[in-house]
Amino acid sequence: MDEQLFFKKLNNLCTSKEIFYFLSSLEVMSDTMASGALQRISEVEVDDSGLKNPGLLENEVFRALCFQFEFESSKLSNTGLLNALQALIKLRIDPQSTLMASLLSESKERLGKGQLTAENLCALGESLLELESPSCAALEQIVNHMQVKDIERWSPREIVMVYKILQVTVRERKQCQNLLNRLNHVTLRTVSQLSPNFASVILDSLVVLRQTQAVPLVTALCKHSARHVPFFTDHELVNVLEAFLYFGQKVQVFTKALERHIPKSILTMHPQTVSKVMQYCCKKMILSKPIFDAVAEGFISNADTLTTDQIAAYIIPFGTLNYLPPSASSLFRKLETVLHTRLRRFQPHTLLNLLHSCVLIQRYPINFLPKIFSPYFLQKLQAQPPGLNGVVMSQLTQLFLTVTLECPFYEGPKLLSKYQVKAFPTLHSSPDIHLFKRVKTGLLYLLKKRIYFASEVSTPYFYVVDIEIKLDEEGFVLPAAQLEEVHRRIAVCVDGQNRFCAHSHNLLGEEAIKQRHLQLLGYEVVQIPFFETENLQNTRKMADYLHKKIFPCTY
Repeated sequence: MDEQLFFKKLNNLCTSKEIFYFLSSLEVMSDTMASGALQRISEVEVDDSGLKNPGLLENEVFRALCFQFEFESSKLSNTGLLNALQALIKLRIDPQSTLMASLLSESKERLGKGQLTAENLCALGESLLELESPSCAALEQIVNHMQVKDIERWSPREIVMVYKILQVTVRERKQCQNLLNRLNHVTLRTVSQLSPNFASVILDSLVVLRQTQAVPLVTALCKHSARHVPFFTDHELVNVLEAFLYFGQKVQVFTKALERHIPKSILTMHPQTVSKVMQYCCKKMILSKPIFDAVAEGFISNADTLTTDQIAAYIIPFGTLNYLPPSASSLFRKLETVLHTRLRRFQPHTLLNLLHSCVLIQRYPINFLPKIFSPYFLQKLQAQPPGLNGVVMSQLTQLFLTVTLECPFYEGPKLLSKYQVKAFPTLHSSPDIHLFKRVKTGLLYLLKKRIYFASEVSTPYFYVVDIEIKLDEEGFVLPAAQLEEVHRRIAVCVDGQNRFCAHSHNLLGEEAIKQRHLQLLGYEVVQIPFFETENLQNTRKMADYLHKKIFPCTY
């Protein structure tokens, strides 16, 4: 049969039974046709979970094909040999079998003699990478042969294959950095031609190979990825998100693409992919209501099937970014049910992070706090990395302060003073230096003397107040150092962009709880957000604005 007609008929067959019946009707086949038949069998009989029908390996036609390949490997064309090898690896044929040993040996012999074209080298490289423990020597040989060929003319498939090989073979990165620099340069020109799979694989390779200097390529790939969000598999999307996090990329069109895709796909996406999306949003401080609302609905539907780490990954960003979705009551009711049934399965630090994130948005885990404050649980926290470091003790202290201030009916165990911090760290919430300076200059203009306000004041309640102003009973400003006759205390919160979600006027959870607690502790909280002061060009305008905000009754 003519090869073109053969492949046309073959590609219309959808089961191995149909393929075997078709093959048994032919008297003669070329090795290209026979290897094509094996490839078609692997396409229809292998899915993500493996071989659908292991019985096909015992079929007489299949065994006859394998017999021919095993004993006539030296007579095969390069295409027939390498296509057959790819198909048999996909069909999970034992790499130690005589059939596979024969095909691998013949392939490596031809590789050593330099008899393989660039396309052949690609096919062999892909096959070796599929094996559990590929021969690094053979992979390095492939790269060496590829380098002899004109790198400027490599196809996207060849580029991707070399990146994947370098991931496996590179021990000392300096040895291949010259090749990587050339490869990165050539890839930059082909970005627009890359399929979703190729873009994902290259980004993953750039992460593994730590190509932090390849900024133009990474930026182009991240922008290109935005077009392919609906077409990525779960695994590919995770690779892309990992690259965004590793390289510090934040592309708004990519976030918009996620916002369109995730609400439609949330119930079919793998939980690990959803977890990575939430991690991306959390790390980049992106409060995307379409994504968060969809994830909340997904959690309500699928919480019972999630691992404890996935539960934490779904929920913690809601607290970090200070957002309650429309389905909040159902979401936290479901979370409480899951915690009641699976509390013991949570790792100590995961559980603490989860419960701490809940109090940031005024969801109080009263039923679980006796466990958190118990000596046994605190010992477990101490025994597991990172132990009782400053961050962990701050979370414990803030949990304890929350129930003290916001849940006076709580009568369970208290947090011992030795586990409490003296002050919450201000690493992520320290005021914006430029804005802080402008506000202090405006206050000095307004109050005339620097003695009438104090900056970065430590309170007995763990929080640091950006600016504190004290008033007497009649509303007159007192010197900041005065301790007597203080009737009112004003806490001025100088909120720069670092205290808000990205491109948003929504305060982050850690700042929202601080301002809430300061009010409960008796302070009058006055918020000075960056977006209200951006257009105040001079000190007088700033002073006028501060007068209205801090002393509205006397303006």
